[in-house]
Amino acid sequence: MPPLESTPSTGSAEPEERAQTAEQLARDLLERCTFPGPGHPLDCAVSGGPDSSALLILATRAGCDVTAHHVDHGLRPGSEREADLVAALADRLGARFVSHRARVEPGANLEARARDARWALLPSGCATGHTLDDRAETMLINLMRGAGRLGLSPLRDPCRHPIVGLRRANTHALCSAFDVAVVWDQTNDDPAFVRNRVRNELLPLLNDISNRDLAPVLDRQADLLADEDDYLDDLAAAIDPTDARALRAAPVVLARRALRNFITDAWSLGHPPSVATTERALDVALGHAASCDLEGGHRIHRTAQKLRLLSSLATVTHS
Repeated sequence: MPPLESTPSTGSAEPEERAQTAEQLARDLLERCTFPGPGHPLDCAVSGGPDSSALLILATRAGCDVTAHHVDHGLRPGSEREADLVAALADRLGARFVSHRARVEPGANLEARARDARWALLPSGCATGHTLDDRAETMLINLMRGAGRLGLSPLRDPCRHPIVGLRRANTHALCSAFDVAVVWDQTNDDPAFVRNRVRNELLPLLNDISNRDLAPVLDRQADLLADEDDYLDDLAAAIDPTDARALRAAPVVLARRALRNFITDAWSLGHPPSVATTERALDVALGHAASCDLEGGHRIHRTAQKLRLLSSLATVTHS
């Protein structure tokens, strides 16, 4: 089992005083969170690390009807004991506990495959312990991958990410105040994973170069891009993405967005189309080609100025 982080001693303070301090910290942090109201059912993904443990603490202190879900990927010796740790914390906080076991074999793309296996088991809309620091890291990772505005404004759903306004220092402090032992995942230091290098190398370097803490700056930028993304989506929604004439008449930025949204809503893949896919589809709308192949076995075809998205399972039109 990964080692447990020891919570630092709070000195000579009496237990009652320490408990009051912990509860006050939780109340202060809740002002920066987006939990639903008291009594609202809330599923929380809890790995046993400090961020997800803080999520569980704060969800119960917000008065939600909480169920903690733990997924054991079976990738580390003794990993099943992590579920016991989460179960004990859930019991202490008055939350229900559900254990899941995913089957993930070691190999290439381990991080992505483990994530996909985890989400396949967790309830839809399950809240996660992503923090502001995670948001900044994800933004940089998506930037390196060539993402557009959508990828540069990640972790936007306030129900799915209720503690994204907090820093990691906050979640660690909360676990310490509540005297919660948390799991330390040693893979968080493995430079084989891109996120770890962004967290441990890139962001510290950027902070040093800019002489400031960039995570809040990136967070604000993500909010601005999210607002602009929503505005452009509203404009693009007025365009029929299957009408080639309407697409040709629209500004290219809106035509591209209307097509991308249409493809995303209609196909079976779990991610938006790539830039190259969207551009190929736009070429069909503009009359440069009659049809083209897309990702995942899909194909877009133009007949009598109408676009159809074809797959091995169905033909998709716009309603």
